[in-house]
Amino acid sequence: MTTWQGWQHFATTPSPTPPAPGDPPRSREERLAYHSAFVTVRTPAIDTLATQVRTLMILGRHQHTTARPSLILTGPATAGKTTALLTVGRTCHLAHTHRSPAPTPAHPHIPVAYVLVPPGATSKTLVTEFARYLGIPLTSRMTQAHITDAVCHTYNQVGVRLVLIDEIHRLNPRTTTGSTAADLLKDLTERIKATFVYAGIDVTTTALFAGVRGTQLAGRASPIDCGPLPARLGTRRPFTDLITDMEAALDLTHHRPDTLTRLAPYLHQRTAGRIGSLARLIRQAAITAICDETERITKTTLDAIRLDHLAEQHNRPRTR
Repeated sequence: MTTWQGWQHFATTPSPTPPAPGDPPRSREERLAYHSAFVTVRTPAIDTLATQVRTLMILGRHQHTTARPSLILTGPATAGKTTALLTVGRTCHLAHTHRSPAPTPAHPHIPVAYVLVPPGATSKTLVTEFARYLGIPLTSRMTQAHITDAVCHTYNQVGVRLVLIDEIHRLNPRTTTGSTAADLLKDLTERIKATFVYAGIDVTTTALFAGVRGTQLAGRASPIDCGPLPARLGTRRPFTDLITDMEAALDLTHHRPDTLTRLAPYLHQRTAGRIGSLARLIRQAAITAICDETERITKTTLDAIRLDHLAEQHNRPRTR
């Protein structure tokens, strides 16, 4: 998805949908493929991000003199940051193409850009990723300034309105290369007429928010926390609600409704409330249930599945 063609395919491909009452049964292979991709359940972070993005895009639409306000999606690993980023980006893409006239080769519609910060990013490798997304031709003789000019001109020409930058924690402004890459981002936010949204692991506790450059970023970007879901939040149970929505989307012939909902305390202990770990556990359990022909998920099924190291470390019994 780090090229326009790949992103367009992702954004326009219909999302997996759960079986509807009255639909003919799906084949075994269709159901395996469905649980492999599975549905994207709306989470508090997705709802907050969608609202903030919509507001900031309107806020910055006619701002020309300074960098537009931006957002930073932050939280631990496997907390659903990239999923939230991609979900909101897809929604923006579809909304823009729906209300815009049909594109032509001379006037394509490219409302959203998705860029990954490369490991050990320098200002030149980072701006090259921006160029690669749109397929901007580059030569070995082009300097960083030439590439930056080409990127800013092309992004504005094709109408990019939302720039999603993932893995932002890879930038370290305390190093020489990292500081120049951070300066490049500031330059791009001032020259590209778009709203920038960053996502990374525990960004607010890293060097990105420290020092002079960190202060500039912190003064323009609003953080959105994408942490693990608590078992309880006041009178609500957000983690249980998430499990209920995922369970309703299962396509298993003998699964008993509310089995997973009743196991919410156990599932919270297994996954530490991390959305990514929960989604993997339920998807893997569903695939196991289809393969062994039990067609249902039980606690025994869940116990037999090994999760990611973070979740397993959290679930490991403590000894004196």
